[in-house]
Amino acid sequence: MDFPEKSPRILIIRRDNIGDLVCTTPLIRALRAQLPDAYIAALVTKYNLAVMAGNPDIDALFSYTKAKHLEHGESRIGIFWSRLKTIWKLRKQHFDWILLPGGPQRSSLRFAKWIGAKKILVRDTEDTAGGEHHVEQCCHQLVRMGLAFAAPEARLTPDKARLTKLKTSLPREWSRHSGPVIALHLSSRKISQRWPAERFAELARILHEKLDAKLLLLWSPGSSNNPLHPGDDEKARDVLTSTAGLPLYPLPTERLEDLIAALSLCDSIICSDGGAMHLAAALGKPMVCLFGDSDPEHWGPWKVPHVVLHPPSRDVTDISVEEVSTAFLDLIRKS
Repeated sequence: MDFPEKSPRILIIRRDNIGDLVCTTPLIRALRAQLPDAYIAALVTKYNLAVMAGNPDIDALFSYTKAKHLEHGESRIGIFWSRLKTIWKLRKQHFDWILLPGGPQRSSLRFAKWIGAKKILVRDTEDTAGGEHHVEQCCHQLVRMGLAFAAPEARLTPDKARLTKLKTSLPREWSRHSGPVIALHLSSRKISQRWPAERFAELARILHEKLDAKLLLLWSPGSSNNPLHPGDDEKARDVLTSTAGLPLYPLPTERLEDLIAALSLCDSIICSDGGAMHLAAALGKPMVCLFGDSDPEHWGPWKVPHVVLHPPSRDVTDISVEEVSTAFLDLIRKS
């Protein structure tokens, strides 16, 4: 396909959740493959910055802070001023294309108009021609640019320093066990996708008995009563109490970089639909994923061995421990 610009300047704006940004990396990867001399930049939220950090397909990475993600010592005035400086810096780069794979979100459109480009391309209903999955629909923007359709694997680069630190923190007694490292991720934003603590504990016992598995217990830290950033400390405590004596290492992931590093160390994962699922898929980890009130055809793990369990009730509490363990053991045998 003859693309009119050999070295275009392209900006991708994506301000959504973790999984949405992970599902955008195949588009960026395809752009780099077809336009090796292009200048490709990305503008993301500071909260999700780790998803794109170290990505070899981009030339520059920019971020801004959402008001709801204010950290200690930050002010609203400060983050808005920083945002304006970032927009001005991007405006001076004179982009040929701005892509909005997240669709016509008001704030993304506003950013795109302020920054300016010869062409602004917004994902819309036309892009459903790419397929049912979110990745395919993002990648259909390639066709609308005059490029060939491609939807490669997602891409994620763990932070080397955090990975090394985590490796050295793992229990020495794990060396006595020959089985795989399996991550159990407890947290989910949606209530319909929160599997009970007692089932995670029972599953951990089964996997250790059947596979001599070593287990990483991952969760978003904090109390479930926190109105701004609810966590799963209580749920994790219940699982740990019920699994005393198992080679299970608790790892609350305070930052996104920690979650990525932890997932990169495991051999496989069991989790609900959400950011951790997409991160693990981008790292090539086989998985069993529990879907509640969401659509696995659109949001399922992309190009990685997996089993989706999705009950008719669209509530993961209707998925039994036996169903999960059977699906996981079958997946491992086939992988």
